[in-house]
Amino acid sequence: MADFYQELGVSRDADADTLKRAYRRLARQYHPDVNKDPGAEDRFKEISRAYEVLSDPQSRARYDQFGEAGLGGGPGMPDMGDMGGLSDLFETFFSGFGGASAAGPRRRGPRQGEDLRLDLTVGFSEAVFGLEKEVQIRHLEPCGSCAGSGARAGSGPTSCGTCGGAGQVRRSTRTPFGNFTQVAPCPSCEGSGQVIADPCQSCGGQGLQQVTKKLRINIPAGVDSGTRLRIANEGNAGQRGGPSGDLYVLLDVKSHPHLRREGTTIHSEVSLSYLQAILGDTIEVETVDGPQQLEIPAGTQPGTVLMMKGRGVPRLGNPVARGNHEFNVRVLLPTKLSSDERQLLEQLAGHHTNKGQRPHHKSGLFGGLFGGS
Repeated sequence: MADFYQELGVSRDADADTLKRAYRRLARQYHPDVNKDPGAEDRFKEISRAYEVLSDPQSRARYDQFGEAGLGGGPGMPDMGDMGGLSDLFETFFSGFGGASAAGPRRRGPRQGEDLRLDLTVGFSEAVFGLEKEVQIRHLEPCGSCAGSGARAGSGPTSCGTCGGAGQVRRSTRTPFGNFTQVAPCPSCEGSGQVIADPCQSCGGQGLQQVTKKLRINIPAGVDSGTRLRIANEGNAGQRGGPSGDLYVLLDVKSHPHLRREGTTIHSEVSLSYLQAILGDTIEVETVDGPQQLEIPAGTQPGTVLMMKGRGVPRLGNPVARGNHEFNVRVLLPTKLSSDERQLLEQLAGHHTNKGQRPHHKSGLFGGLFGGS
Protein backbone atom coordinates (compact mmCIF):
# COMPACT_ATOMS: atom_id res chain seq x y z
CA MET A 1 0.00 0.00 0.00
CA ALA A 2 1.13 3.53 -0.79
CA ASP A 3 2.05 5.92 1.98
CA PHE A 4 -0.15 8.99 1.58
CA TYR A 5 2.41 11.24 3.25
CA GLN A 6 5.08 10.08 0.82
CA GLU A 7 2.64 10.60 -2.06
CA LEU A 8 2.44 14.29 -1.13
CA GLY A 9 6.08 14.59 -0.07
CA VAL A 10 5.34 15.83 3.45
CA SER A 11 6.16 14.65 6.95
CA ARG A 12 3.60 12.87 9.14
CA ASP A 13 3.22 15.95 11.37
CA ALA A 14 2.50 18.34 8.48
CA ASP A 15 -0.24 20.88 9.21
CA ALA A 16 -3.24 21.65 7.00
CA ASP A 17 -1.57 24.54 5.16
CA THR A 18 1.50 22.44 4.36
CA LEU A 19 -0.70 19.68 3.00
CA LYS A 20 -2.65 22.11 0.82
CA ARG A 21 0.48 23.72 -0.60
CA ALA A 22 2.04 20.32 -1.38
CA TYR A 23 -1.12 19.10 -3.05
CA ARG A 24 -1.58 22.21 -5.20
CA ARG A 25 2.04 22.07 -6.33
CA LEU A 26 1.75 18.41 -7.37
CA ALA A 27 -1.72 18.88 -8.86
CA ARG A 28 -0.43 21.59 -11.19
CA GLN A 29 2.46 19.34 -12.16
CA TYR A 30 0.49 16.17 -12.91
CA HIS A 31 -2.93 17.46 -13.96
CA PRO A 32 -3.98 15.60 -17.15
CA ASP A 33 -4.84 18.88 -18.87
CA VAL A 34 -1.27 20.07 -18.37
CA ASN A 35 0.87 16.93 -18.27
CA LYS A 36 0.40 14.55 -21.24
CA ASP A 37 3.12 12.11 -20.13
CA PRO A 38 2.09 8.46 -19.67
CA GLY A 39 1.17 7.77 -16.09
CA ALA A 40 0.55 11.45 -15.22
CA GLU A 41 -3.19 10.90 -14.89
CA ASP A 42 -2.72 7.92 -12.54
CA ARG A 43 -0.23 9.93 -10.47
CA PHE A 44 -2.72 12.80 -10.28
CA LYS A 45 -5.43 10.46 -8.99
CA GLU A 46 -3.06 9.06 -6.35
CA ILE A 47 -2.13 12.44 -4.93
CA SER A 48 -5.79 13.52 -5.04
CA ARG A 49 -6.78 10.45 -3.04
CA ALA A 50 -3.96 11.08 -0.55
CA TYR A 51 -5.00 14.70 -0.05
CA GLU A 52 -8.69 13.77 0.28
CA VAL A 53 -7.84 11.50 3.20
CA LEU A 54 -5.23 13.62 4.96
CA SER A 55 -7.13 16.93 4.65
CA ASP A 56 -10.00 15.57 6.76
CA PRO A 57 -9.01 15.35 10.47
CA GLN A 58 -11.17 12.30 11.17
CA SER A 59 -10.08 10.25 8.18
CA ARG A 60 -6.46 11.28 8.81
CA ALA A 61 -6.66 10.06 12.41
CA ARG A 62 -8.03 6.68 11.27
CA TYR A 63 -5.40 6.43 8.56
CA ASP A 64 -2.59 7.20 11.04
CA GLN A 65 -3.88 4.47 13.37
CA PHE A 66 -4.95 1.74 10.95
CA GLY A 67 -3.63 2.68 7.52
CA GLU A 68 -5.93 2.38 4.50
CA ALA A 69 -7.77 -0.47 6.23
CA GLY A 70 -9.20 2.06 8.68
CA LEU A 71 -10.82 4.11 5.91
CA GLY A 72 -13.49 1.56 5.09
CA GLY A 73 -12.72 1.68 1.38
CA GLY A 74 -11.46 -1.87 0.96
CA PRO A 75 -13.41 -5.11 0.62
CA GLY A 76 -15.27 -6.38 3.65
CA MET A 77 -16.62 -4.61 6.66
CA PRO A 78 -14.84 -1.38 7.72
CA ASP A 79 -12.74 -1.50 10.87
CA MET A 80 -14.86 -0.48 13.85
CA GLY A 81 -12.16 -0.82 16.47
CA ASP A 82 -12.87 2.75 17.61
CA MET A 83 -15.92 5.01 17.73
CA GLY A 84 -14.65 6.93 14.70
CA GLY A 85 -15.09 3.91 12.49
CA LEU A 86 -18.58 3.27 13.84
CA SER A 87 -19.76 6.84 13.39
CA ASP A 88 -18.31 6.93 9.86
CA LEU A 89 -20.25 3.79 9.02
CA PHE A 90 -23.60 5.40 9.86
CA GLU A 91 -22.57 8.68 8.22
CA THR A 92 -21.84 6.76 5.04
CA PHE A 93 -25.14 4.89 5.32
CA PHE A 94 -27.28 8.02 5.56
CA SER A 95 -25.29 9.95 2.95
CA GLY A 96 -26.31 7.30 0.44
CA PHE A 97 -29.92 8.48 0.79
CA GLY A 98 -29.16 12.19 1.21
CA GLY A 99 -27.05 12.61 -1.89
CA ALA A 100 -25.09 15.83 -2.21
CA SER A 101 -26.89 17.57 0.64
CA ALA A 102 -25.66 14.97 3.14
CA ALA A 103 -22.08 15.76 2.25
CA GLY A 104 -22.46 19.44 3.10
CA PRO A 105 -23.10 22.49 0.96
CA ARG A 106 -21.48 22.63 -2.44
CA ARG A 107 -18.97 25.42 -2.90
CA ARG A 108 -19.32 25.51 -6.67
CA GLY A 109 -19.94 28.81 -8.40
CA PRO A 110 -19.62 32.42 -7.22
CA ARG A 111 -18.77 33.15 -3.59
CA GLN A 112 -19.64 36.35 -1.78
CA GLY A 113 -16.73 38.39 -0.43
CA GLU A 114 -16.10 38.89 3.28
CA ASP A 115 -17.42 41.88 5.24
CA LEU A 116 -14.86 44.32 6.66
CA ARG A 117 -14.85 46.57 9.75
CA LEU A 118 -13.36 50.04 10.10
CA ASP A 119 -13.06 51.82 13.48
CA LEU A 120 -13.41 55.58 13.05
CA THR A 121 -13.13 58.41 15.61
CA VAL A 122 -15.05 61.67 15.04
CA GLY A 123 -15.26 64.92 16.99
CA PHE A 124 -18.11 65.91 19.31
CA SER A 125 -19.56 68.56 16.97
CA GLU A 126 -18.99 66.31 13.92
CA ALA A 127 -21.19 63.66 15.52
CA VAL A 128 -23.88 66.25 16.30
CA PHE A 129 -24.13 67.80 12.84
CA GLY A 130 -22.71 65.02 10.63
CA LEU A 131 -20.08 65.32 7.94
CA GLU A 132 -18.53 63.67 4.90
CA LYS A 133 -15.19 62.09 5.78
CA GLU A 134 -12.50 60.59 3.56
CA VAL A 135 -10.94 57.34 4.78
CA GLN A 136 -8.53 54.76 3.42
CA ILE A 137 -9.33 51.05 3.45
CA ARG A 138 -7.45 47.95 2.32
CA HIS A 139 -9.63 45.34 0.70
CA LEU A 140 -9.64 42.70 -2.02
CA GLU A 141 -10.66 43.68 -5.52
CA PRO A 142 -10.77 41.64 -8.76
CA CYS A 143 -7.27 41.32 -10.20
CA GLY A 144 -6.68 43.91 -12.93
CA SER A 145 -4.42 41.59 -14.93
CA CYS A 146 -6.82 38.67 -15.27
CA ALA A 147 -10.13 40.50 -14.62
CA GLY A 148 -10.78 38.19 -11.69
CA SER A 149 -10.53 34.89 -13.61
CA GLY A 150 -7.27 33.82 -11.93
CA ALA A 151 -5.85 32.66 -15.27
CA ARG A 152 -2.99 34.20 -17.23
CA ALA A 153 -4.07 36.56 -20.02
CA GLY A 154 -5.01 34.58 -23.11
CA SER A 155 -5.95 31.46 -21.14
CA GLY A 156 -8.80 30.49 -18.88
CA PRO A 157 -10.08 27.90 -16.45
CA THR A 158 -10.46 24.35 -17.68
CA SER A 159 -12.76 21.55 -16.60
CA CYS A 160 -11.44 19.64 -13.60
CA GLY A 161 -10.09 16.24 -14.60
CA THR A 162 -10.81 14.69 -11.19
CA CYS A 163 -14.55 15.34 -11.09
CA GLY A 164 -15.15 15.96 -14.78
CA GLY A 165 -16.46 19.45 -14.03
CA ALA A 166 -19.13 18.21 -11.63
CA GLY A 167 -17.48 19.79 -8.58
CA GLN A 168 -18.09 16.60 -6.59
CA VAL A 169 -16.51 13.21 -6.19
CA ARG A 170 -18.25 10.00 -5.17
CA ARG A 171 -16.77 7.21 -3.12
CA SER A 172 -18.42 3.82 -2.78
CA THR A 173 -18.19 1.97 0.50
CA ARG A 174 -19.18 -1.62 1.17
CA THR A 175 -20.96 -2.11 4.50
CA PRO A 176 -23.06 -4.87 6.07
CA PHE A 177 -26.07 -2.97 4.71
CA GLY A 178 -24.80 -3.03 1.14
CA ASN A 179 -22.81 -0.65 -1.05
CA PHE A 180 -23.34 3.04 -0.42
CA THR A 181 -22.01 6.13 -2.14
CA GLN A 182 -20.63 9.13 -0.29
CA VAL A 183 -20.60 12.48 -2.09
CA ALA A 184 -18.09 15.23 -1.21
CA PRO A 185 -16.70 18.40 -2.81
CA CYS A 186 -13.89 17.62 -5.20
CA PRO A 187 -10.52 18.19 -3.46
CA SER A 188 -8.85 19.21 -6.72
CA CYS A 189 -11.10 22.11 -7.64
CA GLU A 190 -12.65 22.68 -4.18
CA GLY A 191 -16.11 22.19 -5.61
CA SER A 192 -15.85 24.70 -8.45
CA GLY A 193 -15.64 22.15 -11.27
CA GLN A 194 -12.78 24.09 -12.86
CA VAL A 195 -9.03 24.35 -12.42
CA ILE A 196 -6.54 26.96 -13.57
CA ALA A 197 -3.67 25.33 -15.41
CA ASP A 198 -1.82 28.59 -16.15
CA PRO A 199 -2.41 30.93 -13.18
CA CYS A 200 -2.13 34.71 -13.36
CA GLN A 201 1.23 35.89 -12.05
CA SER A 202 -0.20 39.03 -10.46
CA CYS A 203 -2.67 37.30 -8.15
CA GLY A 204 -1.28 33.75 -8.06
CA GLY A 205 -4.45 32.35 -9.56
CA GLN A 206 -6.74 33.71 -6.83
CA GLY A 207 -8.42 36.25 -9.09
CA LEU A 208 -8.17 38.86 -6.31
CA GLN A 209 -5.55 41.31 -5.15
CA GLN A 210 -5.36 43.61 -2.12
CA VAL A 211 -5.47 47.31 -2.84
CA THR A 212 -5.69 50.53 -0.82
CA LYS A 213 -8.72 52.61 -1.69
CA LYS A 214 -9.85 56.10 -0.71
CA LEU A 215 -13.50 56.27 0.21
CA ARG A 216 -15.78 59.16 1.18
CA ILE A 217 -18.18 58.22 3.95
CA ASN A 218 -21.31 60.20 4.74
CA ILE A 219 -21.74 60.35 8.54
CA PRO A 220 -25.29 61.47 9.35
CA ALA A 221 -26.16 64.01 12.05
CA GLY A 222 -26.90 62.60 15.50
CA VAL A 223 -24.53 59.61 15.55
CA ASP A 224 -23.00 58.52 18.85
CA SER A 225 -20.29 56.19 20.10
CA GLY A 226 -21.18 52.64 19.09
CA THR A 227 -23.16 53.67 16.00
CA ARG A 228 -22.47 51.26 13.13
CA LEU A 229 -22.71 52.43 9.53
CA ARG A 230 -23.04 49.93 6.68
CA ILE A 231 -21.37 50.81 3.37
CA ALA A 232 -22.70 48.32 0.83
CA ASN A 233 -20.32 46.47 -1.52
CA GLU A 234 -17.15 48.04 -0.09
CA GLY A 235 -15.90 44.87 1.63
CA ASN A 236 -13.76 42.23 -0.06
CA ALA A 237 -14.66 41.32 -3.63
CA GLY A 238 -16.30 37.95 -4.22
CA GLN A 239 -14.66 35.05 -6.01
CA ARG A 240 -15.71 33.78 -9.42
CA GLY A 241 -17.91 36.79 -10.01
CA GLY A 242 -19.61 36.65 -6.62
CA PRO A 243 -20.90 39.85 -4.96
CA SER A 244 -18.67 41.93 -2.74
CA GLY A 245 -19.08 42.02 1.02
CA ASP A 246 -19.98 45.16 2.96
CA LEU A 247 -17.90 47.61 4.96
CA TYR A 248 -19.09 48.30 8.52
CA VAL A 249 -17.86 51.56 10.10
CA LEU A 250 -17.92 51.57 13.92
CA LEU A 251 -17.89 55.11 15.34
CA ASP A 252 -16.29 56.46 18.48
CA VAL A 253 -17.13 60.08 19.45
CA LYS A 254 -14.61 62.27 21.27
CA SER A 255 -15.67 63.92 24.52
CA HIS A 256 -16.11 67.70 24.87
CA PRO A 257 -14.31 69.69 27.59
CA HIS A 258 -17.48 71.52 28.69
CA LEU A 259 -20.49 69.83 27.14
CA ARG A 260 -21.91 66.42 27.96
CA ARG A 261 -24.33 64.47 25.84
CA GLU A 262 -27.14 62.19 26.96
CA GLY A 263 -29.14 60.95 24.00
CA THR A 264 -30.36 64.05 22.17
CA THR A 265 -29.93 66.29 25.25
CA ILE A 266 -26.78 68.30 25.94
CA HIS A 267 -25.86 69.20 29.53
CA SER A 268 -23.51 71.88 30.85
CA GLU A 269 -23.05 74.10 33.89
CA VAL A 270 -23.25 77.89 34.30
CA SER A 271 -21.80 79.77 37.26
CA LEU A 272 -23.61 82.90 38.53
CA SER A 273 -22.71 85.46 41.13
CA TYR A 274 -25.20 85.78 43.99
CA LEU A 275 -26.27 89.17 42.63
CA GLN A 276 -26.97 87.70 39.16
CA ALA A 277 -29.02 84.97 40.80
CA ILE A 278 -30.98 87.49 42.90
CA LEU A 279 -31.49 90.22 40.32
CA GLY A 280 -31.48 88.17 37.08
CA ASP A 281 -29.25 88.75 34.05
CA THR A 282 -28.52 87.84 30.43
CA ILE A 283 -25.28 85.89 30.00
CA GLU A 284 -23.36 84.35 27.11
CA VAL A 285 -23.15 80.52 27.16
CA GLU A 286 -21.38 77.90 25.05
CA THR A 287 -23.55 75.63 22.86
CA VAL A 288 -22.91 73.33 19.90
CA ASP A 289 -24.22 76.17 17.71
CA GLY A 290 -21.62 78.58 19.13
CA PRO A 291 -22.06 81.35 21.73
CA GLN A 292 -25.72 82.07 22.63
CA GLN A 293 -27.54 84.42 25.03
CA LEU A 294 -29.22 82.78 28.03
CA GLU A 295 -31.81 84.64 30.17
CA ILE A 296 -31.32 84.25 33.94
CA PRO A 297 -34.62 84.90 35.77
CA ALA A 298 -34.49 86.97 38.97
CA GLY A 299 -34.40 84.81 42.07
CA THR A 300 -32.77 81.81 40.38
CA GLN A 301 -31.87 79.22 43.01
CA PRO A 302 -28.71 77.06 43.12
CA GLY A 303 -29.30 73.74 41.32
CA THR A 304 -31.95 75.20 39.01
CA VAL A 305 -31.93 73.71 35.49
CA LEU A 306 -32.46 76.26 32.72
CA MET A 307 -33.41 74.95 29.29
CA MET A 308 -32.61 76.21 25.81
CA LYS A 309 -34.95 74.37 23.45
CA GLY A 310 -33.82 73.10 20.08
CA ARG A 311 -30.10 73.51 20.83
CA GLY A 312 -29.40 69.83 21.49
CA VAL A 313 -28.54 66.89 19.23
CA PRO A 314 -30.57 66.06 16.10
CA ARG A 315 -32.40 62.76 16.15
CA LEU A 316 -30.58 60.19 14.03
CA GLY A 317 -32.47 59.89 10.76
CA ASN A 318 -34.48 63.09 11.43
CA PRO A 319 -32.06 66.03 11.61
CA VAL A 320 -34.90 68.57 11.79
CA ALA A 321 -35.97 67.30 15.24
CA ARG A 322 -33.39 68.41 17.80
CA GLY A 323 -33.16 67.85 21.53
CA ASN A 324 -32.59 70.57 24.15
CA HIS A 325 -29.60 72.04 25.96
CA GLU A 326 -29.96 72.00 29.74
CA PHE A 327 -27.87 74.29 31.98
CA ASN A 328 -27.33 73.39 35.64
CA VAL A 329 -26.98 76.59 37.69
CA ARG A 330 -24.24 77.10 40.28
CA VAL A 331 -24.28 80.21 42.48
CA LEU A 332 -20.88 81.47 43.62
CA LEU A 333 -20.81 83.23 47.02
CA PRO A 334 -18.00 85.69 47.78
CA THR A 335 -15.36 84.66 50.31
CA LYS A 336 -14.08 88.22 50.88
CA LEU A 337 -16.02 91.51 51.08
CA SER A 338 -14.89 95.13 51.11
CA SER A 339 -16.03 97.27 54.04
CA ASP A 340 -18.53 99.11 51.83
CA GLU A 341 -19.98 95.82 50.49
CA ARG A 342 -20.25 94.45 53.98
CA GLN A 343 -22.00 97.57 55.26
CA LEU A 344 -24.53 97.50 52.45
CA LEU A 345 -25.23 93.79 52.97
CA GLU A 346 -25.65 94.28 56.69
CA GLN A 347 -28.10 97.11 56.03
CA LEU A 348 -30.01 94.84 53.66
CA ALA A 349 -29.97 92.02 56.18
CA GLY A 350 -31.20 94.39 58.90
CA HIS A 351 -34.01 95.56 56.63
CA HIS A 352 -35.26 91.98 56.45
CA THR A 353 -35.33 91.32 60.22
CA ASN A 354 -38.76 91.23 61.82
CA LYS A 355 -37.99 93.70 64.69
CA GLY A 356 -35.39 95.89 63.01
CA GLN A 357 -32.67 94.39 65.15
CA ARG A 358 -29.25 93.95 63.72
CA PRO A 359 -28.75 90.22 63.08
CA HIS A 360 -25.63 88.27 63.89
CA HIS A 361 -23.32 88.37 60.87
CA LYS A 362 -22.89 84.62 60.66
CA SER A 363 -26.55 83.73 60.25
CA GLY A 364 -28.30 86.95 59.41
CA LEU A 365 -26.24 88.01 56.41
CA PHE A 366 -27.08 85.08 54.07
CA GLY A 367 -30.36 84.35 55.76
CA GLY A 368 -31.52 87.85 54.92
CA LEU A 369 -30.29 87.58 51.35
CA PHE A 370 -31.89 84.27 50.46
CA GLY A 371 -34.54 83.59 53.07
CA GLY A 372 -35.82 87.02 54.22
CA SER A 373 -39.41 88.20 54.13
